[in-house]
Amino acid sequence: MHEVTAPPGATAPVFYELEAHAHGDGGTLIGFWLYLMSDCLIFAILFATYGVLGRNYAAGPSGADLFDLRLVAVNTGLLLLSSITYGFAMLEMEKDRVDTTLMWLAVTGLFGLGFLGIELYEFAHLIHEGATPQRSGFLSAFFTLVGTHGLHVTFGTIWLVVLMVQVRQRGLVIENQRRLMCLSMFWHFLDVVWIGVFTFVYLMGSMR
Repeated sequence: MHEVTAPPGATAPVFYELEAHAHGDGGTLIGFWLYLMSDCLIFAILFATYGVLGRNYAAGPSGADLFDLRLVAVNTGLLLLSSITYGFAMLEMEKDRVDTTLMWLAVTGLFGLGFLGIELYEFAHLIHEGATPQRSGFLSAFFTLVGTHGLHVTFGTIWLVVLMVQVRQRGLVIENQRRLMCLSMFWHFLDVVWIGVFTFVYLMGSMR
């Protein structure tokens, strides 16, 4: 068997590389944008459904009878503050500071849990008052829209905890930075949706 050698001055062919290939950020972020657009369609359908059924009270209570705007305002403030603290976490991530990044992520998670706690309290109070989802078309649309948003916040909080564990174990490697950026887009998206819920459902629903 003869050994093949490159001629003098020529570059030897390379059939494989030992270095690991870095996974590009572009494909992941574009894919996540596509997911967010599909989520936008889901919420658009839910908002449209509420727009159709939001006045169908079936001789039952309306939003003006049920909604406590002060409590909803506190809940809105918690979610908006969670976006601000997540922004602080991203700034610390850019500076490669693991501990302060984790601190701000933990604060974000606490605000998210506070939001969920108030929302569960509101649901429990409404059900205790007899305002259950099957009571009217208005309540069915309300529980579906607000509950779907609450599920998104729940999954976002779980995702946040998982990322905190990964950052603690592996640090702010490029993969974790990409995941934190995706969660950042998701979390801010939930804020935008909630502003629509607060305005369209709670504020307009409280007007007699």
